Amino acid sequence: MTVEQLQVLEPEKTVDARGTACPGPLLEAKRAVTQVAKGGLVELLSSDQSSNRDIPLWAQKAGHEYLGTVEEAGFCRIYVRRAQ
Repeated sequence: MTVEQLQVLEPEKTVDARGTACPGPLLEAKRAVTQVAKGGLVELLSSDQSSNRDIPLWAQKAGHEYLGTVEEAGFCRIYVRRAQ
């Protein structure tokens, strides 16, 4: 998805993991995905640069859909759709 497409998404759940070091954002993402319906969208806010690598890899392994990342000033927004 493009940045513009990601920016208009309406997540079911937003998790603010900014200021949390690895593996905190990944653990928060795992927890959040279990709290939304199948097909639901989770938005993770993270200032930990390793999240840009870890979250997409985890999503793929777990069968979820990594939609993309939007870079902001000092943090990023990572979007994952829960597996059907």
